[in-house]
Amino acid sequence: MELSKVTLEIFNKLEQQWLSVSHCGATTKTRILSIDGGGTTAIVSGAALIHLEDQIRAQTNDPHAQITDYFDIIAGTGIGGILAAMITADDGFGRPLFTARDAVNFIADRNHELYKTNTVGVFRRRRRFSSSSVESLLKRTFQRKENEGKSLTLKDTCKPLLIPCYDLKSSAPFVFSRADASESPSFNFELWKVCRATSAIPRLFKPFQFASVDGKTSCSAVDGGLVMNNPAAAAVTHVLHNKRDFPSVNGVEDLMVMSIGNGAPANRVCDVRECSTSTVVDIALDGVSETIDQMLGNAFSWNRTDYVRIQAFGLGEKGRWEEMEVLNERVLESLPFGGKRLLQETNGNRIESFVKRLVATGKSSLPPSPCKVPPLATC
Repeated sequence: MELSKVTLEIFNKLEQQWLSVSHCGATTKTRILSIDGGGTTAIVSGAALIHLEDQIRAQTNDPHAQITDYFDIIAGTGIGGILAAMITADDGFGRPLFTARDAVNFIADRNHELYKTNTVGVFRRRRRFSSSSVESLLKRTFQRKENEGKSLTLKDTCKPLLIPCYDLKSSAPFVFSRADASESPSFNFELWKVCRATSAIPRLFKPFQFASVDGKTSCSAVDGGLVMNNPAAAAVTHVLHNKRDFPSVNGVEDLMVMSIGNGAPANRVCDVRECSTSTVVDIALDGVSETIDQMLGNAFSWNRTDYVRIQAFGLGEKGRWEEMEVLNERVLESLPFGGKRLLQETNGNRIESFVKRLVATGKSSLPPSPCKVPPLATC
């Protein structure tokens, strides 16, 4: 008995779809980029991001390639969250609003607006950053090009975005994500507000009060770095449990992760019998980031090439980093049961090696806007 023409076409389409999904799952890993918070200048993460994008362009021979072309999700906290939003936000034409170099240069050139200092108090001795200055700059930055004046939201990104803050109302972390934003307007927020929330450093900024686009979800936010300075683990967990956007991910063996730090003090002075309050705070913030690094190192111990941590230790003689100093610093890798070992390769070498594997897996297959189709049609 011959099959009808319609039946043959149905079988043919099902076969092509199955082969497409099978091929995609076999050759492509889901790529995660995570950017730490910390500080206001982003020298370390900036140097790493520029080198990362430069290497992608060099190794693909594509002068217009950008980070979002080869990463499937980007996470960031604090100043890292602002950078993540800038290189992920859609310019209205399906491309990122900023290249890595443009985003880093923007932070450097407009740092005085982002962190404009006011003095407060009876004797005007206490320093605080101007909320109106940073909010004005962020509003102008995250506007639609094709419809000037309308703010970009979490849904208006080239790739999934993940940015945390701490909500004083619920006394719990609050994580902004494109996945939640695409599910409900009650979890969709304007990008400038997301960036303002994740970088609301206590004592330097007042807590930021804001609401979702439909006004149904409100938050009183302070800096996400207090609880999630290194958002890499949150990004990994998000991918593992988000089957709509990442249907082919079953475990860490399906992931590639680059986690970029934003500098850590090399020589913290601490009396073994007593530590100052500021030292304890530094230990807590750096300790969370380093603990996440060690945990992810353990999770990827079977294949450490799929997990890369870029970090710089020490301010140097001038009290600041230079781009080449960051790239030329040798890598300190976390050991499975604690401690670190100094490797021969540098941060720059490690980024270059990672990009080789990144490029080999091909461009990101995720759609540039929230996925609205069943998992079988993606990939």
